Amino acid sequence: MTPGPIGPREAARATGVSTDTLRHYERNGLLPAVTRTAAGYRRYSAAMVHRVLLIQRALVVGFSLADLKRVLGVRDKGGAPCRGVRELVGGRLDELDRRIEELIALREELRLLLQEWDAKLAKTPPGQPAHLLDTLTSNSRLERSRRARQAPPHLRRDSSS
Repeated sequence: MTPGPIGPREAARATGVSTDTLRHYERNGLLPAVTRTAAGYRRYSAAMVHRVLLIQRALVVGFSLADLKRVLGVRDKGGAPCRGVRELVGGRLDELDRRIEELIALREELRLLLQEWDAKLAKTPPGQPAHLLDTLTSNSRLERSRRARQAPPHLRRDSSS
């Protein structure tokens, strides 16, 4: 037996989101029109709860609310957005790979920087400034990293090369 519609609190509890989030999804067209009681209270079906869970999982994968609105809109009209969904997630994976590469490079830069600072501190008498932060302005490795992070994704170093 399928349970009947539930109220906002129960739907929020079942999905792990707040009632404000449910209303936000509704206002932004991510949820189809919610049924209401004669007194105007929202009622959520099992399908609606499933959709909220889908939205939550899609956000974890990297979809934006705008992406989801577009994809779910196509699906709701009987379309098949599957290839576009695959393309979106593929793009998210590519971007994540680039970010991981940048973070690994930055980690190595920080290791080298700390080695340089440790050497400088070893030569600096206690209580005297070592001007560690000032060394950042002349660090060409960090400048390259900064420029790489600021470049638009299509101009960044390709991870496949």
